[in-house]
Amino acid sequence: MGSPSSYLGALLRLPVQNNMKTDPPTASPHDPASNVVELMIRENVGAVIVLDDKEPVGIITEKDILERIIKPERSLEATLVLDVMSKPLIAIEVGRPIVEALGMMRDRNIRRLVITENGALAGLTTERRLLEVAHERYVMQNYDRIKRVLVEDLEKPNVAFLSTYPPRECGIAIYTSDVVDALNQLYAVGPPVIAAINDKGGYYDYSNIVKYQIDQDEVKSYVKAADYINESDIDVVNLQHEYGLFGGDWGENIIAFLEELEKPVVTTLHTVLGDPDPCAKRVLGDILEHSDYAVVMARVGMALLEQLYDTLADRVRYIPHGCPNLPFIVSETVKSTLGLKDRIVLSTFGLLSRGKGIEYAIRAIPRIVEEYPRVLYLVIGETHPEVRKQEGETYRQSLFDLVESLGIEENVRFVNRFLEKSKLIRFLQATDVYILPYPNREQISSGTLSYALCTGKAIVTTPFLHAEEVVSEGGAIRCKFRDPDSISRCVIRLLRFDNVREGFEKKSYEYSRDMIWPNVAMRYANLFYQALGL
Repeated sequence: MGSPSSYLGALLRLPVQNNMKTDPPTASPHDPASNVVELMIRENVGAVIVLDDKEPVGIITEKDILERIIKPERSLEATLVLDVMSKPLIAIEVGRPIVEALGMMRDRNIRRLVITENGALAGLTTERRLLEVAHERYVMQNYDRIKRVLVEDLEKPNVAFLSTYPPRECGIAIYTSDVVDALNQLYAVGPPVIAAINDKGGYYDYSNIVKYQIDQDEVKSYVKAADYINESDIDVVNLQHEYGLFGGDWGENIIAFLEELEKPVVTTLHTVLGDPDPCAKRVLGDILEHSDYAVVMARVGMALLEQLYDTLADRVRYIPHGCPNLPFIVSETVKSTLGLKDRIVLSTFGLLSRGKGIEYAIRAIPRIVEEYPRVLYLVIGETHPEVRKQEGETYRQSLFDLVESLGIEENVRFVNRFLEKSKLIRFLQATDVYILPYPNREQISSGTLSYALCTGKAIVTTPFLHAEEVVSEGGAIRCKFRDPDSISRCVIRLLRFDNVREGFEKKSYEYSRDMIWPNVAMRYANLFYQALGL
């Protein structure tokens, strides 16, 4: 066996095509820059290759957008790609070694390198992607395992996710999809597969990644799913847990799956109740007993698991919720594209239900409008499908009625649809102050909070468990639970003092940098390896 340093040298001599992204997103030099921004958001990338008649002629990056359009306040729609792309294009042929590519990037002071084959576009790589395959510390600590995987060309671990999944409209489904997409871009595990949870009477046109479907109310369905996984080449299972996903009292049907399963389990907890119902505590206790590791999205969750379930700290991992890696964009540059020019935009997004506290934010609007008549509060998102099954649009209608009774129809707008991610991000980027009026403290994870942070918003939030950690780091401003007056005071303070609002915007954006999906995916990949004893 050679030394780790000689092994590292062998890795650096591998052809660059061993670690490139094939089929990178592309644009025409004659496209408007707005198309490129939407493409970056949709594909979760930081650069787009510019092709002219199938020949790569340039690259446009987040930095190009910021430096050449956003800062000079040029129009995204009126500016063409050819006017802002970086050129001439710097490229390397597929057969050249990784060490040469790293040298080119260092000498040219660039972070991305286009890979060509006989002059035609073959792929794109980054400094980070190249270093991942030759990271010296990783090799030193995990030399035997990495040698088996790379030198002997063994398959990477296969991961199955037991969760809801798109097109089902559910926050857990979106979260799982984002984790899977980020893992796929790391190439650290095999192609993930999904065992999807279907609600009663639900039928969904899933993509091929869904290999098995479970009827949430049918215990036998869980057992059959476990048998399917036991007999497959799946190595480890990630269970996405939320009490409302699984049938039985407090979702106890999932226990039948875990009792039958013979593979390691990493359980991601989207809720950890501080004062649980005895049945809820029993169910989660059984889940933890059958799990090799548990993941929480707020650090306070680690303490709760230790206090309530005697879960040892070495079996619990903190992995933040995750969010897209987006450029910081001033709200005024986006408003005109959404018909919001000259408005002061407040917003809240998410699937609507009575537990979101939207009514308290609406009651805060009249006081805000007294000082800022141009305020527009956007309530973004349709009614949660499970709520719609139980009570139709009763809750949304009650919000409509509240707006009318307060006489603020011109200052509140409902965006009543499930938005594509790129469209949702545009609304968030157009927001001046984001409001999170959750009425209950026990919310331990919030995707909407993560998205508000990664778009660099000044955030007014009640101190639920996840938000408390953000507030303590200066990433948001605290308002009181179920208190419209407290919400209005916080929003007015942010609107009245530009320096205060801008300070919170900077803090929230900085806070989100550790939460971007590539970082979250890497933590999950490491945990899957640990669960397998590798």
